Amino acid sequence: MKNRRILLSFDIEEFEMPREYGDPIPFENQIQISTEGTNKILDLLKKHDVKATFYTTANFARNAQAIVDRIVNEGHELASHGLFHDHFEPEHLKESREILERLGNVEVKGYRMARMAPVPEEEVYKAGYIYNSSINPTFLPGRYNKLNEPRTYFKREGVWQLPASVTPLLRFPLFWISFHNLPLPVYKFLSNRVLKKDGYLNVYFHPWEFMQIGPKSKYNFPFYVTRNTDQKMVDRLGRFIEWGKRKGYSFERTDKLIDEIENK
Repeated sequence: MKNRRILLSFDIEEFEMPREYGDPIPFENQIQISTEGTNKILDLLKKHDVKATFYTTANFARNAQAIVDRIVNEGHELASHGLFHDHFEPEHLKESREILERLGNVEVKGYRMARMAPVPEEEVYKAGYIYNSSINPTFLPGRYNKLNEPRTYFKREGVWQLPASVTPLLRFPLFWISFHNLPLPVYKFLSNRVLKKDGYLNVYFHPWEFMQIGPKSKYNFPFYVTRNTDQKMVDRLGRFIEWGKRKGYSFERTDKLIDEIENK
C-alpha cells in the first residue's frame, strides 16, 4: 500500500438501541431516525467529496430504498450488517447479502456482525463474502474481550478479517465512543499513530449519532453515548475529515483496500 488511508464506515440499522435501556421504540421511528441520520452522513461525505462503506441490515434496506439508492449512486460501498440488527441465524448471512445485492444492484463483498459479535467464519465464507469486519481487538468490559486477535488484517477460514482500529501496544479502541468522548486533538493524535504504524485506519459510526438522542430523559442513554451527538457530531466528523485531507490521507471504501490485499 503506497498511501495511508482512512476507512470510514457506518453501521446502518434499525434504531432499536433504546430497547436496551427500557424504551419500546416503534419500528417506524427506528427507520425514520436511521434514515434521517444516514442522509446527514451522506450529505457530509458529499460536501467533503469522500467515499465510505455502509454496512446495512437488509431489514433496514427493505424499508429505505431511497437510502440504498443514495449510497450506491454516490459511489459508496454497500456491505451487509446482517438481516436484522437484534437477531441472528447463520442463514441470515447469505439472505442479507442477496437482498442487498438485489436492492442495490451491486456486488456485496463485506460483512459486519451486529454489535461486533462473534460470527462463524466458515459460514461467512459459505455465504459468499470476501471480507469480514466484525472484530474489535480490544478489551471493553461487558462488550469485547478480543486481545488475542491480531490488530490488523489477516485471513481466516477463507475470509479476510479487517478488525476495527486500535492503537499499538495498549490497544485503545478508536471506535465511535472514543470519537465522541475524547478531545478531538487527542483522537487525531491516536489516529495518526495508527495510520503511521498500520497504513490505514478502520473506524465505524452509526446514523443515530448524528441525531438528537439526548438528554438522558429521552432514551435513558448514558452520557458517553449522547455526548457530542446531533449537529456536534456532523461538525466534529467534518473537522476530522478536513484534518485527514490536510495530512494527505485518502478516504476510501473498504473493498478497495481488500482488493489491493487480494491482488498483492
